[in-house]
Amino acid sequence: MSPVVLASASKIRSKILLNAGVPHTCETSGIDEHIIKERLIGDGSDVETAASALAEAKAEDVARNHPEALVIGADQILECEGRWFDKPKDLGAAAETLRALRGRKHRLISAVSVFRKGSLDWGYLEAPSLTMRDFSDGFLEDYIKASGPEILESVGAYRLEGTGAQLFSRIEGNYFTILGLPLLALLDFLRKVDALAE
Repeated sequence: MSPVVLASASKIRSKILLNAGVPHTCETSGIDEHIIKERLIGDGSDVETAASALAEAKAEDVARNHPEALVIGADQILECEGRWFDKPKDLGAAAETLRALRGRKHRLISAVSVFRKGSLDWGYLEAPSLTMRDFSDGFLEDYIKASGPEILESVGAYRLEGTGAQLFSRIEGNYFTILGLPLLALLDFLRKVDALAE
């Protein structure tokens, strides 16, 4: 079986794979996501193209060090009414993100790519939709205080696996994909290439 490498520092993505029984190592990509994203925006790329391109770039970068491995790159972009969101830099920015999303529907465009032997073996994309309820300023303040800096790891400033679930009135899409990894499709691919038992 080919070794599996996750081209990410994301604790949640690594945990998802481990919990699903996929042994792997982690190596963070050295790409500058901001520069790539800005170039794609300048070129007029849509959000799906951008998420896929970033996932591919991460996998390709790490795959140079692991030519025989299956190297998984993943990326997620939050899009709401045409605006793309980045991870908040601090809790003040997290509050601004949540105010912008409050009472609206947004999409989490989640892409995954797998490189092996210097080329793209497989790519996949899902885009769950989430609708935030119109919560009060008081709830928002309490939520930020209770959640702390962990929410800065999420592009939407929420952790669905915790109290972030209270922010939403409707969720359409796969739970693992919302957390950052289209797991079921990835597992299917790994079985097809004999990286997991059938």
